Amino acid sequence: MPEVSLSHAKVRKVSLAEITPNRRRGGDLRVVLGPATVQARSGFLGVLTLEPGEYVSEHYHPYSEEFLYVVSGGLVVRLDGEPLRLDATDGVLVPIGVRHRVENDGPVTATAVFQLGPLAPRPELGHVDTEPLPDDGAR
Repeated sequence: MPEVSLSHAKVRKVSLAEITPNRRRGGDLRVVLGPATVQARSGFLGVLTLEPGEYVSEHYHPYSEEFLYVVSGGLVVRLDGEPLRLDATDGVLVPIGVRHRVENDGPVTATAVFQLGPLAPRPELGHVDTEPLPDDGAR
């Protein structure tokens, strides 16, 4: 990854193509800027791609709020079970502790950018799954 060394920090450029997709909860989820890629300490930013019919299983974040912005296509975000439609250029803030599930119910691929912060004290505390994972997490 290309870097720029400043007097007080290193700045690293990260490409989406460099990131291995995480499909555990469904869809193609890639954390582009986070602790593992740029040593971020306050949160992380990534890209979610969902094909028609795909979803990210319901979960919540006990320490972080999540910003979700739809770049293309459309999504249904279920917040504590209540559906909220997001189309391209729409965004939503998912508060700390709110259960959420993201679904592509449309005919085209949907792409969204997400950001979470602050970070949980340990990575394994960052997500709490509240429904079975797609394919029992075998993806």
